[in-house]
Amino acid sequence: MGVNPKVLHAVIVTSLFWVAVDVVLLSFCGTWQDNTAVRAFRDAQGRPLKPRDDPVYPDDAGGHRRRGPPRGQVYPDSPAESVKNVPPEKRGQPEVDKQKDAWPKIPQVNQKWKEIRKEDIKWMPPMNYDATSMPRDPNGPGEHGKGVTTKPEEEPQVKAGWKLASFNKYVSDKISYERSIPDTRLPECKTKKYPEYLPPTSVIMCFTDEAFSAVMRSVHSIINRTPPHLLEEVILVDDNSTRAELKGHLDDYVQRQPGWDKVKVIHLEKREGLIRCRLRGAEKAAGPVLTFLDAHIECNVGWVEPLLHRIWENKTNVVMPIIEAIDDKTFEYHGGVQSSRYAQRGGFSWELHFDWRVIPEYEIKRWNGDETTPIRSPTMAGGLFSIDKSYFYELGTYDDKMDTWGGENLELSFKIWMCGGTLEQPPCSKVGHVFRSSAPYSNPSGPKTFIRNTLRVVEVWLDSYKDLFYALNPHMQGEPYGDVSERKRIRERLQCKSFDWFLENIFPELPIPDKNVQGRGELKNLGGNKCMDTMGEHAPYVGLYSCHGMGGNQVFSYTWKNVISYQERCLAVSRNKPDRVSLYPCGDRDILKWKHEKGGTFSVVGDGRCLDYDYTDNLLSLRNCNEGMNQRWMFNNYYDDRGNKI
Repeated sequence: MGVNPKVLHAVIVTSLFWVAVDVVLLSFCGTWQDNTAVRAFRDAQGRPLKPRDDPVYPDDAGGHRRRGPPRGQVYPDSPAESVKNVPPEKRGQPEVDKQKDAWPKIPQVNQKWKEIRKEDIKWMPPMNYDATSMPRDPNGPGEHGKGVTTKPEEEPQVKAGWKLASFNKYVSDKISYERSIPDTRLPECKTKKYPEYLPPTSVIMCFTDEAFSAVMRSVHSIINRTPPHLLEEVILVDDNSTRAELKGHLDDYVQRQPGWDKVKVIHLEKREGLIRCRLRGAEKAAGPVLTFLDAHIECNVGWVEPLLHRIWENKTNVVMPIIEAIDDKTFEYHGGVQSSRYAQRGGFSWELHFDWRVIPEYEIKRWNGDETTPIRSPTMAGGLFSIDKSYFYELGTYDDKMDTWGGENLELSFKIWMCGGTLEQPPCSKVGHVFRSSAPYSNPSGPKTFIRNTLRVVEVWLDSYKDLFYALNPHMQGEPYGDVSERKRIRERLQCKSFDWFLENIFPELPIPDKNVQGRGELKNLGGNKCMDTMGEHAPYVGLYSCHGMGGNQVFSYTWKNVISYQERCLAVSRNKPDRVSLYPCGDRDILKWKHEKGGTFSVVGDGRCLDYDYTDNLLSLRNCNEGMNQRWMFNNYYDDRGNKI
């Protein structure tokens, strides 16, 4: 049967009409989408990013889930080369790697920060960018930063995980790589304004034999909580790990993640240690700002704008986030303090160990009531900080003759302050960190790495205070530390200030031990043939322990004020037991004054008691003087009133 021409004509006209309607609607929808807030978040190829609406695919790692089709890249590293200091004429630029040109030329995400005039800058509140603000499984393990507890029957798996990671790897593996955490910022931080365009950062993360789940959770937190136009790239540097999951499995995972074109993986051919590992990442970095992070962290919402803003204001500002604790047992994310005045900042002891200090009143007054003001910190912990790339090289980077890690944070801290820079902690930048008591990997440089690294700092930066350092740490005297002439030339080139200036202006609250003392070093009891020992930082009483010659808890001083001191504390009558001896701040009312001669007793001034010790628990006590051997003491060094050894 034939087709009616009129019917055919009507069908064709109707079809063409609806095709035209579809074209108009699609064009309108595309235009609308490009003009929404999504427009602000694009990947390196300009594709709009819409968090959490991509198809969900199962992942093969512990049931975790990923989004979208396979995408991403892995980059081999060039053969290991020693990192050299940059000469003055090349200041601000790293040495060119042999295979540098082999890296894909991904265009920078954000160039407007360089092009826009300061008078045309728009100031905006932080984007609060967080792709995990609505987790797929709100009740999943660890979601919203909650801790995960295990059952008694899971103890074998827990112990095995601790052995591998020095934290609860078994719990870490249970938690989603993209878990949500609470926004712990101060309310004022959420409305504080920043320039619309800031310099993007290259995030460098080094690891060796780290738990895969911890590394991936770190990376996902960076990707999910950093506005894309502020993230140049994430560089993962594998410091020659021995575990298979950090080789091919890691590469495969990165390649399959949508929008992870910015994530680059480098596998070092030999173990370099944290310092040279970070330098290798810095060589590869394309961003104008370098951000160094540990591989067991979780970035919080709004973490990056406060850091980049300070560097945008002045490239000599080196900035650190406020570090919040992630419990090493349950992985609970512990929120920060409700006021910046209760935060802590970095300091150090006279053994050159980094420590945390309360914020002094003079620093709080400097804020003029604004608790979002960056906190000035004498030192950095070293694991997490951002720095202008050109300034990093102008300062001479890390001391690449240091091994593995330890001491590099103080070296960089002294150099920043003494050579014209500033070290700060913007309170609005928060990053969670798993604090662990030991490392899950061996030290390739041996047990004396910290001593060698520390002495390189002492010889270059402490000036006349190095004599005090050696007096307080006699076990380090004479230890090898290598050639530091190049580091001294960097200090001369930068025309850095003195260490005395640093103590007076940056860290005035650090007590300076008396340089001239009557006795110093190990204080041996001639009856027990053991040495006075603090018995640990938080021990309630002072006691005796086998003399080990390693300084630390056994270095005491007998000053010309006739007190026995240990760093910033002095021997005093214990408040708990009046016959015991404790360490209290040297200005305390209970501090004891002594009379002592070489090899004789320590008798309390105005009291008939002498320093003794108890056989039953090896703790020091105050007893009636009897001239017995248990009351006779000997320093290994005695001095006259001019500081000469006698």
